[in-house]
Amino acid sequence: MEYKQWNVQIWISETDDDALTTATAVLFTPDGKGHESVGHARRNPDDRPVPGIGDELAVGRALADLTAKLIEDGARDIAQLAGPA
Repeated sequence: MEYKQWNVQIWISETDDDALTTATAVLFTPDGKGHESVGHARRNPDDRPVPGIGDELAVGRALADLTAKLIEDGARDIAQLAGPA
């Protein structure tokens, strides 16, 4: 059985007032393919700042976008292999 490893690195930044959290997820594959996805979370001004919540939402959104990009890649590759309909 062959094992492969793909790595995702995630960077999280917050504005000074904790109103906006941005997460950047970058996928690295051994063959050089990869994607970068960004997710954001905005805090309601009436809510107290809880940075962990913004981190979770922003990272989740970045990973959801990364998921969509990988599924699109797979579908495109299948379509190319299938040839004209």
